[in-house]
Amino acid sequence: MIHMIQNAKNQVLALTKEAYARAAAEGLLPEGVEVNAGVEIPKDSSNGDYTTTFALAAAKAMKKNPRELAGILAEKMELEGSYFTSVEIAGPGFLNFRLGEKWFADVLQAVETEGAEYGSGDMLKGKKIMVEFVSANPTGPMHMGNARGGVLGDTLAAVLGRCGAEVEREFYVNDAGNQIEKFANSLEARYLQIIHGEENVEFPEDGYHGDDIRELAKGFYEKHGDAYADKSVEERHAALAEFGLAHNIPKMKSDLERYGIHYDRWFFESELHNSGYVAETVEELSKRGHTYEKDGALWLKTADIMREALLKAGKKQADVDKLDLKDDVLRRANGFYTYFAADIAYHRNKYDRGFDQCINVWGADHHGHVARMKGSLDALGLNGSERLDIVLMQLVKLVRDGELVRMSKRTGKAISLTDLLDEIPVDACRYFFNMTKPDSQMEFDLGLAVREDSENPVYYVQYAHARICSLLNMMQEEGLSVKSVAEIDTALLMGDVEKALIKQLANYCEELKIAARDYDPSHVNRYLVDLASAFHKFYNNCRIKGEDVAVATARLKLADSVRSVLRNGMELIGCSAPERM
Repeated sequence: MIHMIQNAKNQVLALTKEAYARAAAEGLLPEGVEVNAGVEIPKDSSNGDYTTTFALAAAKAMKKNPRELAGILAEKMELEGSYFTSVEIAGPGFLNFRLGEKWFADVLQAVETEGAEYGSGDMLKGKKIMVEFVSANPTGPMHMGNARGGVLGDTLAAVLGRCGAEVEREFYVNDAGNQIEKFANSLEARYLQIIHGEENVEFPEDGYHGDDIRELAKGFYEKHGDAYADKSVEERHAALAEFGLAHNIPKMKSDLERYGIHYDRWFFESELHNSGYVAETVEELSKRGHTYEKDGALWLKTADIMREALLKAGKKQADVDKLDLKDDVLRRANGFYTYFAADIAYHRNKYDRGFDQCINVWGADHHGHVARMKGSLDALGLNGSERLDIVLMQLVKLVRDGELVRMSKRTGKAISLTDLLDEIPVDACRYFFNMTKPDSQMEFDLGLAVREDSENPVYYVQYAHARICSLLNMMQEEGLSVKSVAEIDTALLMGDVEKALIKQLANYCEELKIAARDYDPSHVNRYLVDLASAFHKFYNNCRIKGEDVAVATARLKLADSVRSVLRNGMELIGCSAPERM
């Protein structure tokens, strides 16, 4: 868990504070001033590699001109044995530090020592986090939103795990409630149409019209014949729903496995109902005074709960009053619990299982549900406002040759996850769906995803990895193998291009931290493209074959370090790192 950028930032502050202590001891500056200063990496490296605002932050308290204060600190700075070779005063009082060979050597050492674990951190150590994602209704094929949400949730879970959290991936199966009744109704109509003829059995207007329903009904008929034609509606619905789910859920699992997504648990909504947990959760809300009865139904005081939460979050009373806040039914007059009641129970169950933080990946169309769910958990005393995080994901547009694509060439129907994986390699699917921030609408270019050139980002990154593997093999045949950092002369890697590449290697740790902090794993994809680009520049500017052995050995080690980090990052996002292309 070596974070060389953070190490450098920490050392800048430590060196500056030590310089201040020396100056204060000599009476040049007042003693005992607490300074809260930042350390940044300048965009322009001509301003140094790291800069601190220490002098600017301390000037008022020390009653000194910031630039004069910076001059005193620079004079008392002792850099020997540190990562830095010099410190300069810039602008109104910035202190700019320049990195020396030791830091660059230590980056390579960190990559070598940590290997596949390079980039890992402990910022989330001790946290137990659940990431729930996809959770598509098991009533039909998975669509593009599920395809994007699958990669986003899976990669986010991997990033959080790499940052020290204990992470579990979960799929919530909605196998109860209205949508299952609609599913059974649809299957029933198609089943009875097979027996009595389509013209004699009306199909429900709000039913599922897809061909998958016809195929399931046909499969049910082939297994049972007309045995269920004269059964009660309840018995027929139960059998049809059970048959349909027994087919659809394994299909969902196999599609997601093919996509490289493995869940720790598939949690069934029916478990909540059958165990009485939904009823118990609703009863708990009632005990806490958050429900009332009206027209035979039990209602949640959602408007009051949300109003209180919004005011607590700092919203103005006048703005809250303008909102059209409404209450929600938890239990209908017929005694059945609503989907919202089951959803509250499910989230309560997550915390019962010991998760500190729960993250849901939802489509942007669920944005109105976020505050209601957080507020409901607050009402249960579970602090949903802070312990539940929702990642809202925008829609996906499929395009080919600049044209919007809605239908599969093969099936002539709306493109499902299965159709997409039949056309586009899994690596390209995973890479493309994770390229943009979750809250950005994305275009998935089907043509670009299968191109084998530098315009295709996944190909570009994989080609860099394969290129390095080929280089290593070629040099091995010529008798030059990769050495350890201790065996190379890192002073031979201090050219601008080499240093830029090593800095890029160090950035990996920072990008993983930011990806975990922002719940945005697309940082990893963008990083990999930047690293591949920096390597290609190095490869084109810094010859290895035919160079002096010491130079060639040092550069080969740098190339191998890049290979290791490229592989590390590609595996993190669920893509392969081929050795040949």
